[in-house]
Amino acid sequence: MQKFKKLLYSAVTCAFLFNVNIPANSTEREIKVYSGRHYNTDRGVYKKFADETGIKVRLIEAAGISLIERLRREGKNSQADLILLVDAARITNAAKADLLQPIESSSLEKDVPIGLKDPDKKWYALTRRVRVMVANPKVVDINKINDYTDLANPSLKGKVCLRNRKSPYNQSLVANQIVNKGQQATKTWLNGMISNVSQPFFPGDISIVRAVSKRKCGVGIVNHYYVARMLAGVNGRRDTLYAKKTSVITPNPAHVNISAGGVAKYAINKAEAIELLEFLASPEGSKGLAAPTFEHPLKEVNQNQIVKNFGAFTPDKVTVDDLGSNNSMAIRMMKDAGWD
Repeated sequence: MQKFKKLLYSAVTCAFLFNVNIPANSTEREIKVYSGRHYNTDRGVYKKFADETGIKVRLIEAAGISLIERLRREGKNSQADLILLVDAARITNAAKADLLQPIESSSLEKDVPIGLKDPDKKWYALTRRVRVMVANPKVVDINKINDYTDLANPSLKGKVCLRNRKSPYNQSLVANQIVNKGQQATKTWLNGMISNVSQPFFPGDISIVRAVSKRKCGVGIVNHYYVARMLAGVNGRRDTLYAKKTSVITPNPAHVNISAGGVAKYAINKAEAIELLEFLASPEGSKGLAAPTFEHPLKEVNQNQIVKNFGAFTPDKVTVDDLGSNNSMAIRMMKDAGWD
């Protein structure tokens, strides 16, 4: 059975291997990208890079945790050059596990804001995601919900729905609260919020938006771009109708998460990996990744009208490194509070 699982994993992963573009002059330069991002629109960004540089891009996509496990298993035999992961905890854990290497790049230092890059220069953010609340105004009073901590209010008993504890986005949100509010206040918030949950914990953000729309609960926590994608019709007409029945509430300041990239420790094509990472983090590259996925670029707000309708947001002062450092504690506290 174990052998079968390994063969199945290998097949699934290799199914995503493809050449984005092979210009005539690219026979000697290439880069292998392991990516935890799953957006077809990213391929257009890789193609533009390949067209401009002549560097062939080979892409393997898989779940972030699977990519990290694969890197550990492959060790020095890994073919990975560049690693792209979503969520602060995953990229910082990859760095702590010695899967990434420090690099020197004036472009990256210039293009990536403070707080969104590794102090040890092992990873750099590429896009930003805001953790927002989505509420049904026919179930809850949205004027009384302004911050994540409001979800612990006893008046919301049985009206809160949450994604399960395994979600790295929720782990980072709790880590964010630990930094902002301290352990005791975070514990109190968790206990109160979890006591307001009557539904089973959900497997994803989209299912939470649907549940809020159907009045199965009144308010939940999701990444902003999931709602935007639903409103834009990416998931079909039915999800658009669901999303239209909800209101997006953005805390001020807001918890901001990221997708990020780093050069693999044993990268064979290190120079090419740095060059692609620089391109992805540049204003052009970051916008290219973020615009079609409804994420935010590193230094701008997504200009799509759907996202702009959510209102402006002010990031809090918690750094991505802080989120990673408090991830283990966040998981323990979530478990203690009964967040399954």
